[in-house]
Amino acid sequence: MAEKSGNSALAFVLGAVVVVVAGLAWYVFSGGEMPGADKPEIQIDLPDGS
Repeated sequence: MAEKSGNSALAFVLGAVVVVVAGLAWYVFSGGEMPGADKPEIQIDLPDGS
């Protein structure tokens, strides 16, 4: 039974690593931005000092 527990733990760790690597690859290949996260455009109009 100890071997089955060890194999399960190893499979869980490897699965977590695969998910993390896939997420990082998606982040890098998507340009480092979340899709649909539009940046708000902020404009501040200041009066001239003259």
